[in-house]
Amino acid sequence: MDFDDTPEEAAFRKEARAWLEANAPRRAERAALSLTVPDEAAELVRARAWQAKKAAAGYAEITWPKEYGGRGGTAMEAVIYAQEEAQFVTPQGFFPIGLMICVPILMQFGRPEHKARYLKPALYGEEIWCQLFSEPSGGSDVAGARLRAVRQDDGDWVLNGQKVWCSGGHYADYGVVVTRSDPSKPKHAGLTFFWVDMKAPGVEVRPIKQATGMKEFNEVFFTDVRIPDSQRLGGIDEGWKVVVHTLMLERQAVGAGYANIAGWRDAYDVARRSRYAGRPALEDPRVRERLADAYLTEQALQLNNFQALTALSRGETPGPEFAIGKLIGASALQQLGYLMMDLEGARALQVVEDDPVDARINYAWLWGAAARIAGGTDEIIKNILAERVLGLPPDIRLDKDRPFSEIPG
Repeated sequence: MDFDDTPEEAAFRKEARAWLEANAPRRAERAALSLTVPDEAAELVRARAWQAKKAAAGYAEITWPKEYGGRGGTAMEAVIYAQEEAQFVTPQGFFPIGLMICVPILMQFGRPEHKARYLKPALYGEEIWCQLFSEPSGGSDVAGARLRAVRQDDGDWVLNGQKVWCSGGHYADYGVVVTRSDPSKPKHAGLTFFWVDMKAPGVEVRPIKQATGMKEFNEVFFTDVRIPDSQRLGGIDEGWKVVVHTLMLERQAVGAGYANIAGWRDAYDVARRSRYAGRPALEDPRVRERLADAYLTEQALQLNNFQALTALSRGETPGPEFAIGKLIGASALQQLGYLMMDLEGARALQVVEDDPVDARINYAWLWGAAARIAGGTDEIIKNILAERVLGLPPDIRLDKDRPFSEIPG
């Protein structure tokens, strides 16, 4: 494992840091994380302006080909830029799903005219994309999709059904969606993948209010939504191939996102100012043991990430590192939330956004459980690692070869 930048990477890091220093304020160490967006519309305007500036400078989606507005750079350069930008205060949250998951799918499977039309506006923040996978009867089981796509005599498709937990759907312009096109085939074989206009007639987006007070997720209803066959990505009834590629991108994005929410140092700060069982919390051996566990887990995750970065630096494709990071990182975040809630008691239930530590407690507690579902549940990830990494026998799937129409709803 190599922890050092190559000379070329070090030069790129210096260049990126200098540009950021000139264009954004530095982030205070371990600054508070806000649970709410006071004015989402205003924040979106700021985010679009920053995305356009970053794209014009060649730092947005560094690995994209130059003809699509990218830099034509390496995956390691993209990682380096992300590491540097994390040290500065910049608008976040509106574009990653589209740019890291949806648009790369369009880039790989879409038509040339669509790439020419949609990639650059997405890169510059002019248009936003979302992902439409989960349904009320199928979350992590993406192959259980029931949203119907029926081919018409003129070649168009008509979509009817529902999606749920669609992040950013209420401000997205376009989305990628997996549909059930042939219920007579086994569930993995009868899927077709499309991209859709979120403002098209028959598309209804209903925000879901969360316990945090935010409305990041949405239900999306499709009622006789007509789309041309040109918006199909991949072959008819061959959508599972596109789904698998999309999920790989999603788990890479999700697995990389937990470290910035909370860490063992936050738990240490809470323990240092708290009392437990009638004495300072740091004197209690049970608290010290849990802090040590948090520290060791965080270090292991960092080394796992370094292993993935080393593969990227060598031009290789990382193995199971991102799936492992997602599995362990989500659980570790939840355990940190438990520890800090145990130490803080009722105080931890308050949303105190002007205190960095308290804000991180709120964030870790509320997002810990959600993190174990996003990008595939723990059980799904364990099955993937067991079967594809360890070579263990596949899980028993009684519905694998049955026509989807015969599977109870």
